[in-house]
Amino acid sequence: MSLPKQQIDQDQLVNRLRAKEADAFSYLYDNYSAAIYGSISRIVNNEDVAQEVLQDAFMKFWDKIEQYDSSKGRFFTWMVNISRNLAIDKLRSKEMKKVGKTDNIETYVTGIERSKLNHLNVDGIGLKETLTSLRDEEKFILEMVYFKGYTQSEISDEFDIPLGTVKTRLRMGLKNMRKVLQVE
Repeated sequence: MSLPKQQIDQDQLVNRLRAKEADAFSYLYDNYSAAIYGSISRIVNNEDVAQEVLQDAFMKFWDKIEQYDSSKGRFFTWMVNISRNLAIDKLRSKEMKKVGKTDNIETYVTGIERSKLNHLNVDGIGLKETLTSLRDEEKFILEMVYFKGYTQSEISDEFDIPLGTVKTRLRMGLKNMRKVLQVE
């Protein structure tokens, strides 16, 4: 049975993915890959590596769908967290450290062009509006954690902000984003 082109219920999608229906996976990729790629590319900053991480992420979604628990958060958030963690792992890998030393100017030009495209992706899912509604310090912490791959401790050390303050700003930023997005 093929999935319709229009939006389908998230619970139905998750159930069909758990049933390992290939058309559900195609629907998932078609509808979420651009947003997931945007979150990955903000961390990795290399188009080829970002594509590789994107493929790894979708394979992990497929393999680990049984671990998704709707009581712990939205499906999209679960996917973004997996993608973000894979991107950070890739960024910290020895392989990436070698790539970083040999990058040339074309990579950076591509990155600039891609960042303009990613900006549009963020607008498309409404995150830009949400981020602009936050206080500057909350926005900064959220961007560092979710878009640049910093840990809370790294932010604390690098920017000389007490760890408790980083945690509070992150928590308050997420709380305020939920209010703006009206997520229960």
